Formats: sequence, C-alpha cells, structure tokens
Amino acid sequence: MSGVVHMKRGVLKRHQKYNRYRFYGEPVVKACVENGANYIDISGEPQFLEGMYLKYNGKAAEKGVYVIGSCGFDSVIADMGVIYTRDKLKGTLTAVESFLKVKSGPEGSCVHDGTWNSAVYGLAEQDNLRKLRKEIGYSPVPVVGAKLKRRGFAFYSQEFKEYCLPFMGSDVSVVKRSQRYLHTELQETPVQYGAYVNIGGLGSLIKLMFAGILFFLLVKFSFGRKLLTKYPAFFSAGFFTKDGPTQKQMDETSFTMTFFGEGYSEGQDPQKGKPNVKICTEVKGPEPGYVATPIAMVQAAVSLLEDVTCLPKQGGVYSPAAAFSKTKLIDRLNEGGVEFSVISNPEV
Repeated sequence: MSGVVHMKRGVLKRHQKYNRYRFYGEPVVKACVENGANYIDISGEPQFLEGMYLKYNGKAAEKGVYVIGSCGFDSVIADMGVIYTRDKLKGTLTAVESFLKVKSGPEGSCVHDGTWNSAVYGLAEQDNLRKLRKEIGYSPVPVVGAKLKRRGFAFYSQEFKEYCLPFMGSDVSVVKRSQRYLHTELQETPVQYGAYVNIGGLGSLIKLMFAGILFFLLVKFSFGRKLLTKYPAFFSAGFFTKDGPTQKQMDETSFTMTFFGEGYSEGQDPQKGKPNVKICTEVKGPEPGYVATPIAMVQAAVSLLEDVTCLPKQGGVYSPAAAFSKTKLIDRLNEGGVEFSVISNPEV
C-alpha cells in the first residue's frame, strides 16, 4: 500500500493541475476489479471510459464486478433521459435530440477548471481515441427509422428562441455505447442521439465563437495547452476557474435538459416510411456540477446495491443506461431532486 501511495504522490506532483481520471483513474478501477469491489465514477472523458472497457471488461465479468462510469452530471442524465423518453413513448422511439440549458442568478455561474482541463486534453488526444476505438472493434449500431440529421455548428432554435451549439461533452459517446449494448445484448431497438447546448442570444454566440476558435488553435500545440490550463479563467471568459463557484452561485444555478424524440406508433414498421409520432420530455435539477452530480452518483450507487436483480446478468464495464435501464434509478433521481417529466405527450 505504501508503494501505491508513493506512486500517486509522484503523479500528483507532475499532473496536479490536470483532470483526475486521465491520470489517476485506472489504478482505482484495477484495484476494484482485482479485489471484487463494484466501482462507480463521474468521469466525462471518453478515452478513459472506453480505455477501461478495453482493459477490464473481461476481468470484471469474471469477477462479477460492475464498473460503471459517467454517473455524474451530465452523461447519466442524458443516458437515462433517452431511456425515460423511450419508455414514455407508446411505440418505437428511433431518434432523440437533447438541449441543455443552465440558468444562473445575478452573480453568474462558473465551473472548476478540472472540467476545462479534461476538454483541453480530450481534444488533444482525439487521434488516440480513434485508435482506441479501432482496437476495441465496436460493432456498428444500426440506424432504425429515418436517419437523424446532424445540425450545423451553430443554429437558431425555434423551440427555445435562442442559439444552440453541439454539446462538446461525452454524452453522445456514452449514449451510443448504451444503445449498442441494449441492441446487441437485449435486442432492443437502438435510438439515434444528438446533444446540443443552449447559449442564448447573438452576442453570446459571437463571444463563444471567438473563444472557441482561439481554443481550437491553441489546443493543437503543447505550448498552447499549457497556456489554456494555466489561465482557464482568461481563455473561458471567467466561466472556468481554479476556485470553482461560490456557494451563492451554486444556490442560484439550475439546469434543464429537454429531449425531443421521434419514432413510430404501435403497429407501424420503423423500417418503412417517415416517423409519425413525437414526444418531448425534460430533466431538471439544481446546480449541475456540485449538487446534481452527487445526487446522481449516490442514487446510482444505491441502485447498484439494492436493484441487484435488475442489473445485467454478469459483471463488466458499463455505461449508465446499459447497467441501470431496468432498475429504479430514474425513480430514485426523482426523489432526490433531479426530476424527469413528460412535457408533451406523443402525438401522431
């Protein structure tokens, strides 16, 4: 044990300003698998999450250990939100788009720079992520129903009356992993998914586009990455800081994730014709990073402990919906203050 502690201290000294899971996560996963302990995390780093699947899925299955990533905000919300939308549609859900909106009070909101650093190194490692996925050899997820069209880099949403951008987090990759599992293992109809974030008016769009261009230019070079991680507040216009939000900022911040689903009514063949039914659902809750995330993580852990008969039959490395789609996790989240609801019922 002392050797492990010493190693961690050495790593901490070199990487203390970087994101946790990329540098510290694997030893914890490995220890859990080897010692028969279930594992839950709140990682939003696809390279870490999928790397753990490649390295430990087989070993976890042999040990009967469940390793479940992305159980914090926002991927567990997106992943279970798709499941909730599917279950509320009387028919076959084939596509969903989600829109995340974060509302803050007079003092605004901010996020600790750990998330910023994750984005910096995640984008810098895109080539390695592609190589990892090639090594895993994922089976393609079939497209059922009309193909979900990708939206542009920036677009105006008539539903929200504001501009939106594609969400740069891990939601799409996490949901795709879940849908692949549910299709291949449980023969369920896979759902296509697109994730977006609401950013507000034209002024916010222009400001964010300039910041985004600078970010993508700098992240390609080691010197640029050093600048981005050393001065997160400057390059993010104060949204990411080394101190994180104040208590007042957290108290005044909330989120809403809206899901627009489409599919085919009961008796309608989803392989023929256009979608003929739509549904809108919503998940809302308190400040996402420091309030909603602990709620989601704890309730996922409770489901792991108490809904044993509803989990996959064998251990392994799972995404949230792959592990929890048959459990009472959504009910537990509702009771904990992260509320799932139907905004508009399916209409043919």
